[in-house]
Amino acid sequence: MNNHELVRVALAAVDRGESVVVATVVDTDRSVPRHAGSKMLVFGDRRQVGTIGGGEMEARVIDEAVEALIAGTPRLMNFDLVDPAAGDPGVCGGTVTLYLEPLMPEANIVIVGCGHVGKAVADLAHWLGYGVTALDDRADLAIAELLPTADQVLAGPVADLIGQATIHGGTHIVLVTRNLAVDVEAIPAALATSARSIGVMGSKRRWGITRQKLIDAGVPVAQLDRVRSPIGLAINAETPEQIALSILAEITALG
Repeated sequence: MNNHELVRVALAAVDRGESVVVATVVDTDRSVPRHAGSKMLVFGDRRQVGTIGGGEMEARVIDEAVEALIAGTPRLMNFDLVDPAAGDPGVCGGTVTLYLEPLMPEANIVIVGCGHVGKAVADLAHWLGYGVTALDDRADLAIAELLPTADQVLAGPVADLIGQATIHGGTHIVLVTRNLAVDVEAIPAALATSARSIGVMGSKRRWGITRQKLIDAGVPVAQLDRVRSPIGLAINAETPEQIALSILAEITALG
């Protein structure tokens, strides 16, 4: 597959909401498997399209590409292909420099809870340029007319709706629900996604109770460590708009 075809595959993946790393050989010296400009795509599940030479070097690039996707930041890799005994991934005799560039879908925010805070988060997120999906199990609140700045408004069981929403490595899930029972229902579904962050509104005590209920239900502690609670920067926020500001400030800091 030539580079033009690889680029088309990468852009099509991003349009589908899938993140991908473009690994490009940017510099070489002496004998190497592929010339400068050679490209390979790496997806979050380690699936690859194309090749930058195969072997141990390619395996290391795939490992690093997956890490780059998680971090959402590009990076350079340099390889000497001289002495495997010294840790080199080959014996071709040359050196290779690669640039790993993550391509992420448009950053978006999925809001669980369409009350006063949920609406304020939707308004500010839209103003900041995020795609916005709002969902709630209360059909009288999950109405597009009440949330005009949301791109999508969904009503129904929150766990099912999280599964239906577009969630990828650039998604931030914001739980601003009315009680911890809804959080207990929603969080396992959120943890099953590849979301960039998962944040839960509420006091430390509320999160402590919620967390224990989830552990008792069998959710691994390591997974729960992904959850940020209380969500938002500590700015003494009280009103829905101030709380939305603290939440979006934290999300902005996360990148």
